Amino acid sequence: MSEALWITFAFSLGLLVKFIGLPPLVGYLAAGFLLSGLTEFTPLVAEDTDALNHIAHLGVLLLLFTVGLKLKLKSVISPEVIGGSLLHFGITCAVFAPGLYYIAGVDWRTAILLAVALSFSSTVLAAKVLEAKRELRAFHGRVAIGILIMQDLIALAVMSIAAGKTPSYWAVVLFALPLLRPFLYRLLDASGHDELLVLLGLLLALVIGGLGFEALGLSSELGALIFGAMLANHPRAQELSKSLWSVKEIFLVGFFLQIGIGGLPDATAMGYALVAFLVLPLKGILFFVLLLLFRLRARSSFLSSLALTNYSEFGLIVASVALPDWLVPLAIAVSLSFIVSAPLNRLAHPLYERLAHRLAPLESSRRHPDEQPVSLGDTRVLVMGMGRTGTAAYDRLQEEEPNLMGLDSDPAKAQQHADKGRNVVFADAEDTTFWEGLHMPRLEAVILAMNDIEGKVIAARMLRKKGFSGYVVAHTGYADEADKIREAGADEAFLTMSETGVALASHLTDRRHPAPSSGAS
Repeated sequence: MSEALWITFAFSLGLLVKFIGLPPLVGYLAAGFLLSGLTEFTPLVAEDTDALNHIAHLGVLLLLFTVGLKLKLKSVISPEVIGGSLLHFGITCAVFAPGLYYIAGVDWRTAILLAVALSFSSTVLAAKVLEAKRELRAFHGRVAIGILIMQDLIALAVMSIAAGKTPSYWAVVLFALPLLRPFLYRLLDASGHDELLVLLGLLLALVIGGLGFEALGLSSELGALIFGAMLANHPRAQELSKSLWSVKEIFLVGFFLQIGIGGLPDATAMGYALVAFLVLPLKGILFFVLLLLFRLRARSSFLSSLALTNYSEFGLIVASVALPDWLVPLAIAVSLSFIVSAPLNRLAHPLYERLAHRLAPLESSRRHPDEQPVSLGDTRVLVMGMGRTGTAAYDRLQEEEPNLMGLDSDPAKAQQHADKGRNVVFADAEDTTFWEGLHMPRLEAVILAMNDIEGKVIAARMLRKKGFSGYVVAHTGYADEADKIREAGADEAFLTMSETGVALASHLTDRRHPAPSSGAS
């Protein structure tokens, strides 16, 4: 019976907030608090909360596993990620801990642990928002996720110290994990494309990564993330991530319900939560300043900082281990930060466009290597988005067009193409400053092959805004999206599946009616 109430309330409020322009997860949070309030009238709501906790935990593990599938660890290990996360953690604790001690009147141990809990940002929310916008692999997305990984490692260390536990001696076997990669690759290849692929993802995320790491005295979340990252370079990593999408989304509903069902706060708890909420902007400002110091441009610093401007579910985990009396106010603070952060991140790009004239002058004159401006030079044909479709178009055009260039918003992917001899460089189509400084004196045609509709619309609009009069063509999966791309300035926007059918028919026609040889009379 309680499961029926969870599903009913989650769907109803999720649908309601979607109608008013907010992400459904805000409705799931509201559903949790409403269910918590109803426990006074019916005990059915409070039944089987252990089952909900378990579902929530599985959702977090699956999310982190799919995040790992999209990560290139070599791009996470960078000065802005390591330096930015450690400096932010140190400064936050140095400011918050004395403030809590002198103003809130708590003891030093509690003040330090609360400061630690409030220093973390939400891996679940940031990853979900970035994933929904398809920005996990964009430069600012990788910086944000890298910082979150560092924060999660710090949180795991804090929890181990606070709980008085240390990892098992057997944890040293984790250094041999890279040796398992060839075996995992073979498992992924052998799993096919159906239910075995889903089961493999569940096995690695929940059993080997989750329970396996717990048995070694380590975090199951870290285990799920690491096993996902070990498969990130496999060609079918994206297919595995898509196969787990629905399962992950359903379980994550339990996570957001769990936060609300934890209990309604009293006046004191609300007061502490409100203070934490009011100082939340300082968290984002500090991230922005630190990332600027590491030579990121204002746009990347702003987008990364906005994704990190929230409080973390790891703070709740720390509280459950070391500060159980503070769990409710922290839960309210986390929930309030989610309610504000989710819609702000959805509007991140328009917000930056409005603030760009104030933020851009704060940039360092020395640019980050991943953010060097792009010059098209003698390029006559440009392919934007070097995924499967863009790569196929590039390779076909390369046979007859020497002045060809590809752009991609993932620096690691751009480098992979460059290593294979393709003329591909890093650039983000949604970056307004990229378009402002772009010179394209000989450009004649552009192919828009990015994954997301927003990127194609922005690129088409900005090309025309800069006076480009050449041919612009795109592909998309839906007729309404094709209309939007054409309205933005593209000459043509073809439906992917329709074009695939036309191409297959063309192959058959060419086979049945081959062109006459040049020697025929």
